[in-house]
Amino acid sequence: MMERCEWCGTDPLYIAYHDTQWGVPVHDDRLLFEMLVLEGAQAGLSWLTILRKREHYRRAFDGFSMETVAAYTDRDIERLMNDAGIVRNRLKIRSAVTNAGRVLDLIEAFGSFDAYLWRFVDHRPIVNAFTSVREVPAKTPLSDAISRDMKQRGLTFVGSTIVYSFMQAVGMVNDHRTGCFRYREVCLTAS
Repeated sequence: MMERCEWCGTDPLYIAYHDTQWGVPVHDDRLLFEMLVLEGAQAGLSWLTILRKREHYRRAFDGFSMETVAAYTDRDIERLMNDAGIVRNRLKIRSAVTNAGRVLDLIEAFGSFDAYLWRFVDHRPIVNAFTSVREVPAKTPLSDAISRDMKQRGLTFVGSTIVYSFMQAVGMVNDHRTGCFRYREVCLTAS
């Protein structure tokens, strides 16, 4: 039997996410924006709740097209507030709209959202060597710094804990436990 990080439990959707996506370096701006929105939506909820809503989020937010989401009006926000397929929290929905515009600003300034983000880790994932989920931090000095920078650039729902979770999800940091079968695989995909 393959050993996995304990947090993914036994739910097939969670296991699939752990086994195929979590910790794998992401360099696609659209997917990076999607993950930023989803991590913000997850605040105060379980990640499994968001995973179960992910496909609906993609439809509701026009495939996470930053240009489209940045142009959302109050009417779009009301449409989303009435959409039971997503987390209906006005602040989180407005954050997605705001962040779409700010990410477009980052793309203009840095050439891509990818270039902006990955410069914080010298364009190489940080590889930790945790043997227990209890060792994994909720935030780090680096996530504090990225959070601060994002907030100064006008992004919202980017506190240090959200940013660290985002970094884990998009492979800026490999926090698979060393005993997890994905630990080495993710290290190899990052090389």
